[in-house]
Amino acid sequence: LGRGKNRMGASALAQVMQQLGNDAPDVDSPEDLKAFFAAIQRLNGEGKLLAYHDRSDGGLFATLCEMAFAGHCGFTVSLDILAMEGHASDSGEAKNWTTQVGERRNEMTLRALFNEELGAVIQVRVDQKSDVMNVLRSFNLGACSHIIGKPNERDAIEFMRDAKMIFTQPRVELQRLWSETSWRIARLRDNPACADAEYDRILDAADPGMTPRLAFDPQEDIAAPFINTGARPRVAILREQGVNSHIETAWVMHKSGFEAVDVHMSDLIAGRARLDDFKGFIAVGGFSYGDVLGAGEGWAKTILFNAGLKEAFSGFFRRNDTFALGICNGCQMMSNLKSIIPGAEAWPKFTRNKSEQFEARFAMVEVADSPSIFFAGMAGTQAPIAVAHGEGRADFAQTGDIGKAIVAMRWIDNRGQATETYPFNPNGSPNGITSVTTPDGRFTVLMPHAERVFRTVQHSWHPDGWGEDAPWMRMFRNARIWVG
Repeated sequence: LGRGKNRMGASALAQVMQQLGNDAPDVDSPEDLKAFFAAIQRLNGEGKLLAYHDRSDGGLFATLCEMAFAGHCGFTVSLDILAMEGHASDSGEAKNWTTQVGERRNEMTLRALFNEELGAVIQVRVDQKSDVMNVLRSFNLGACSHIIGKPNERDAIEFMRDAKMIFTQPRVELQRLWSETSWRIARLRDNPACADAEYDRILDAADPGMTPRLAFDPQEDIAAPFINTGARPRVAILREQGVNSHIETAWVMHKSGFEAVDVHMSDLIAGRARLDDFKGFIAVGGFSYGDVLGAGEGWAKTILFNAGLKEAFSGFFRRNDTFALGICNGCQMMSNLKSIIPGAEAWPKFTRNKSEQFEARFAMVEVADSPSIFFAGMAGTQAPIAVAHGEGRADFAQTGDIGKAIVAMRWIDNRGQATETYPFNPNGSPNGITSVTTPDGRFTVLMPHAERVFRTVQHSWHPDGWGEDAPWMRMFRNARIWVG
């Protein structure tokens, strides 16, 4: 949208060269900017955009490199038309402008690569190239829209001009250079071993990326027959001061056929609510007690150090018609109640992440073959899930028995293998353990947030073709079936 001006003032390149420059990019045509926005919205609505990145700090070079880093692939770009004086001609195709030679040609190449004028790079399908250009022309943007290149299979960053290669580097090497500053900061701030492990992931050029594998159809509402009866068993959405996952938890339980009831710990203490009135409870996650000083453990002590509450929870767990699920802080809380949960003796304590930092990620897990009522029919499923915890490492050093604990879910790498490698395993749990259950399967705890990704649109990424319901919706429908 700079229409060939390529002003370099205050650009990242100018600053690297310890210069300021005279002319800085500006919005010369608000009409162009409005038209550009409208065109991109139309192309996106028509499903014609595969990728998009604005041109900003670092110019076209940084824009293309960041797209390649995110996609783990290389590209080949021709700078012929962009490195030409007054290149705003409505061609859309790169040309060979060999008549322009000398230092001016080199200067224009640098300007093309590093100017920070308004603009963007979009990736489109080859067979839709003409359609996309026609849309851009219809918004009077044809003269400033250019087809510059395509991905390559060499995993290399390549720039050509006048039919010659003027720059080429392996994508991995440039991505390592791009990430080096963050890596060095992380080594000082975090666990150095974890920082190194994440940095070394870049070296795995053959990483297949997230590859979900489902053992069932998430769109099948297996709870529908029970919902259609009109009966809605009551389930307590159990929360404590500071938690923040109660709304989505209540909604997913409602959608699964339960009557979700908001129950604060103060309600149980004051007698405004009784566990005897519920078929199950979900102990929700999210920063109870500000997530400091073992937040989930503090929550558990509210129960264990109150004779009335301890008896109420013990009685709830002893009933044979009840279930409970603890997520994140709720997982910590229930793991600290294992002395009153039948069959939970081997459960670990969940302690500070190996990275020594709060981890907010989107990670892959595999559902193990276990008796958990929540994971019935899901064994073998591999899918991404939301992660948000600072104390999620399954620690058997102080309590529990890793040889006897019944594992319901594990962290896996992008090749589907259980792992302790960071960041595939964001907390360093042994054998990738991130969920355990009891022999009868009625009581389960898990560290990742299934309740935050029960809809496909809640995922940071998902395979094409997934419908409205994400795989994790099945967990809560399973609970409804178990109640009957």
